[in-house]
Amino acid sequence: QVQLVESGGGLVQAGGSLRLSCAASGSIFSINAMGWYRQAPGKQRELVARISSGGSTNYADSVKGRFTISRDNAKNTVYLQMNSLKPEDTAVYYCYCNYLTTYWGQGTQVTVSS
Repeated sequence: QVQLVESGGGLVQAGGSLRLSCAASGSIFSINAMGWYRQAPGKQRELVARISSGGSTNYADSVKGRFTISRDNAKNTVYLQMNSLKPEDTAVYYCYCNYLTTYWGQGTQVTVSS
């Protein structure tokens, strides 16, 4: 089993920065892809960023150039550095990892004020 614990959410002003962390723990030796989804009220769930075990990354067009995903394989932790935040980034952010099946974090609220 794998457990994901998220941290780093909060309230920031537009133009500010925030870093989300998601640590995976459990009876695992390695994890394949990890990433972040987000969901705002009334909006479709959106894949924000993804990073493979080899470090290959993918970003949603809406965040490309502003967000950076990274991972520390030794810690089984994925990060999302969010810069130049906009009110449109306001959402609940969920991390996930793939290890035989897909596991999800509990979600962390990111609110960007204008």
